[in-house]
Amino acid sequence: MPAQQETTTNIREPCVQPPPLVRLQDYDGPLKKTVGLFARELERKSVRPPHYKPGLILCSLDLKDKLSLFGRDTFDPVTFIASAFNAGLDQAENRDPGFGRGASGYGKRLGASFADQASFKFFRDFAYPTIFSEDPRYYRLGQGNTGRRLLHAVDHAFVAHHDNGHRMFNVSEWLGTVSVVALSNVYHPGNERGFAPAARQVGYSIGEDIGLDVLREFWPEIARKFRLPFRAEPAPSDLETNRMMK
Repeated sequence: MPAQQETTTNIREPCVQPPPLVRLQDYDGPLKKTVGLFARELERKSVRPPHYKPGLILCSLDLKDKLSLFGRDTFDPVTFIASAFNAGLDQAENRDPGFGRGASGYGKRLGASFADQASFKFFRDFAYPTIFSEDPRYYRLGQGNTGRRLLHAVDHAFVAHHDNGHRMFNVSEWLGTVSVVALSNVYHPGNERGFAPAARQVGYSIGEDIGLDVLREFWPEIARKFRLPFRAEPAPSDLETNRMMK
């Protein structure tokens, strides 16, 4: 009898898996490969809690899922495109003059730019979410007026979801950003040192993340209007009873 009681106590409600990511072949509009690449990057960290049944929650990401998210984000073609673009800007403005000019200088700036992208994703998608049991995804509201949804997107810079579904302070956003800014001083010889420059860089980075979350929040409407790919709300048939919340 005690064993049966313990088994009953440990039974938890099933969670629902979000739909799989949009594939390039799912999109038949113009420029499908280009738009699809950017859409996948945007949707990879966007989920919407199921609203069709009160109390139902999304399945949390386990260690393997968070590691996979970090790997897919890091080696996504968009990451390399962004690194190349940022390196080009730095080359044009001669940032980090110690890297020099020409192809050699651009190569060093490209490596540093990619290191920035990879470290951001490592700390904020994998390392700190794993340490603090935080879900690194953005939970789209998807309903209500524009002001409420905009506030919800901005709020994500401060409020995230714990792996158990409860809300928590977004530790990964702040601690991850601070860690990356501090680490970048190691391989960016031209960076300004000191508290004020570091604080500005942290502010710029978090502001950029807020902008991306706003775009994630309104992406379904934008996608429908321009026939772009997006991930719809999970349906009841997506329930997986064999996977329990941690």
